[in-house]
Amino acid sequence: MSEKTNVMRVLDKKKIKYGIYDYADTGAVSGTDVAETLGQNPEQVFKTLVTIGKTKEHYVFVIPVNRELDLKKAARVVGEKSIEMIKSNDLLALTGYIHGGCSPIGMKKFFKTTIDKSAKNFSTFCFSAGKIGYQVEITLDDLSKVIRYQLADITTLN
Repeated sequence: MSEKTNVMRVLDKKKIKYGIYDYADTGAVSGTDVAETLGQNPEQVFKTLVTIGKTKEHYVFVIPVNRELDLKKAARVVGEKSIEMIKSNDLLALTGYIHGGCSPIGMKKFFKTTIDKSAKNFSTFCFSAGKIGYQVEITLDDLSKVIRYQLADITTLN
């Protein structure tokens, strides 16, 4: 890959090793398509979702691509009465990322981040490198050197 994304620059600055996957020319759109295209386990490929709580606070949830965010569980975990997904057209202004290229690393502002506890089942996991068509793969330990997060049960099966 000739260009570095902001996520890769952040990881490089912290001297964190990561894998990079380029699927830009494959036509893969959904997270499960991406996992299939890259020959990866969809339980190990994660998507980044941004929500807003009843208190108007924003929260980031990182979950496997083959699962859905359980809004009730997620709200409980962050201490909200309820949460909802933000509107897709609000994503860029809020995070600096567009739908399909949102990463928990390198947002304009840090938001409380929760990663589905299933990430612990793998030595590494993948998520967006901050641009559609690119994924990074790192360990949870290395991610903790870049952002603060908690692990919790926040998903339901599709």
